[in-house]
Amino acid sequence: MHLTAFNAASPADAAGVVRVWADIPGWVDAVVAGRPYADVDALAAYAGDLAATWSPADLEQALHAHPRIGARVSGENAEAAASRREQAAMTTAADDDVAAIAAGNAAYEERFGRVFLIRAAGRTPGEIRAELERRLTNDPDAETLEATRQLAEIALLRLRGSVTDAPEGTE
Repeated sequence: MHLTAFNAASPADAAGVVRVWADIPGWVDAVVAGRPYADVDALAAYAGDLAATWSPADLEQALHAHPRIGARVSGENAEAAASRREQAAMTTAADDDVAAIAAGNAAYEERFGRVFLIRAAGRTPGEIRAELERRLTNDPDAETLEATRQLAEIALLRLRGSVTDAPEGTE
């Protein structure tokens, strides 16, 4: 979507776009209310500043839209499509990485009571596995902070993947 279309969209339509980035109602409303944006960098900066204020409750709210790392993502909605793109590297993961990540997911959920969240885009399965193993050693408060930061990275990656200010026809 071009930034001019995002800026001109109805609040409901713009919220539908933003909700794919992170389904946190107050954040969605604030990003939509901040329009118009001069450029995508301004949009990303504002969204990032708002994301820096996310609470543990905001993290829990947003997690419902995030599948386990390595799990087959079903559905045809925008959130599912984004997750499939972001986890594309897992489709070619070695069997030992797949098994270790599945076991790590179970251990993480047992320890922290939520799904393991990581910005998978740009990471290899081995890097995801190493991060999962490292983060299992975090205390609950540190892990909540780290998971919230990962959610913000995912949201900003999705923002930049869905809104452009490139000249029309060059996107």
